[in-house]
Amino acid sequence: MGPIVHKEVNDVRKYEAMFIFYPNLEEEKINQLVERFKGIIEADGSVTNVDDWGVRKLAYLIDDHSEGHYVLVNFDATPAVVDELDRIAKISDIVMRHMIIREDE
Repeated sequence: MGPIVHKEVNDVRKYEAMFIFYPNLEEEKINQLVERFKGIIEADGSVTNVDDWGVRKLAYLIDDHSEGHYVLVNFDATPAVVDELDRIAKISDIVMRHMIIREDE
């Protein structure tokens, strides 16, 4: 038998993240957190698109709010990056709801 070669597994996949922020926030606070999310992604991946949808009506009330500020982020990254984004979004006071899904190939 020949030598055993260990290859690093590069598990980069395409993801889509939707963040819904509270509607009464200043644009600057939202932009700061979106930039933080982009920094986390770019440490081990790449951001392909950021689409700020602005304030839209929610399907149901969340914390007595009928509207939310939507931001959609498409990116390529590893599952570890997704876990970190999820953790930061959960502990952030300005994120009302978030969802991160893997895009089909």
